Amino acid sequence: MKKTIAVIRGDGIGPEIVGETLRVLDAVAEKFGHQFTYVEAPMGGNAIDAFGVPLPDSSLETCLTADSVLLGAVGGPKWDAQPSANRPERGLLKLRSAMGLYTNIRPARMFSELSAACPLRADIAAKGIDFVVVRELIGGLYFGEHTTSEADGEQKAVDVCSYAEHEIRRVAHVAFGMARKRRKRVTSIDKSNVLDTSRLWRKTVEEVAKEYPDVELLHMYVDNAAMQIVRDPSQFDVIVTENLFGDILSDEASQITGSIGMIPSSSMGEGTRGLYEPIHGSAPDIAGQNKANPIGTILAGAMMLRYSFDMAAEAGAVEAAVDAALKAGFRCGDIWNQGGTLVGCREMGAEICRRI
Repeated sequence: MKKTIAVIRGDGIGPEIVGETLRVLDAVAEKFGHQFTYVEAPMGGNAIDAFGVPLPDSSLETCLTADSVLLGAVGGPKWDAQPSANRPERGLLKLRSAMGLYTNIRPARMFSELSAACPLRADIAAKGIDFVVVRELIGGLYFGEHTTSEADGEQKAVDVCSYAEHEIRRVAHVAFGMARKRRKRVTSIDKSNVLDTSRLWRKTVEEVAKEYPDVELLHMYVDNAAMQIVRDPSQFDVIVTENLFGDILSDEASQITGSIGMIPSSSMGEGTRGLYEPIHGSAPDIAGQNKANPIGTILAGAMMLRYSFDMAAEAGAVEAAVDAALKAGFRCGDIWNQGGTLVGCREMGAEICRRI
């Protein structure tokens, strides 16, 4: 099979972690007889430096015509002085909107080998952490109107949060469909005791739930959900929520698994083309030092194989190789523990490639 992958190396540690992921994909291609073609698509701070904008039209076109997109990370203090509309992150928001990526999927799974790195009490961690956050991605506060005005000697800022039924319904279908393949439980997160958008969210999710009678639906306020994720994460299977809540809760979920460097994500819309990336940032403080953990990005590559290319066996081979490298004791700095073998980004990538 031949597939074209748009590659956004990004900023900070992005080029390092993407490089190791491409090595892993090459190992997959060789083992299973595929051909992956990589096309560079500059985006983020590096694109601002080279082209003056965070997402050049040429890069957007590359992403829209590829079979899928692999992203490292964008942004960094170097570009903090950029106008709001031209910050590196704006390129990512523009890309998500142009690709119609309305759903973000972030698994929160704790590898048994990393249980010592879990910040929760041992008795809580022992119950296991294995759930998925399904987040609406192109609506809500992040994509609403943003205005700042001045009156009576002070400034006033307004950010508009809005949702239409179809935006909620389509992401709910993703969550229920995923739950059917897991433990058949969806927890919908909202703030319907306060917000109109949340009341519409709850009403629409309940309507979608009627089409999935084999899946249990639970509701939870977002403040309670933040507490429950650290009190008893084992209760969750699939969490579905709106953009802002999902952004916050998925980062919390990633941290309790041991390290944010281990968690991949996929952003999907209609069809099979998706955007795959780790959930962490560009970590400019360790960029170029061979200290980054590439596993989150490598597992994002595995998600791409599974969801966009329908290569379940190949995805499983990558995931098994990651498991095997961890069981052999290899650790990057963010997950290192006494007795483990400390390795850099390149070495971890090599150990995983060897086990494909």
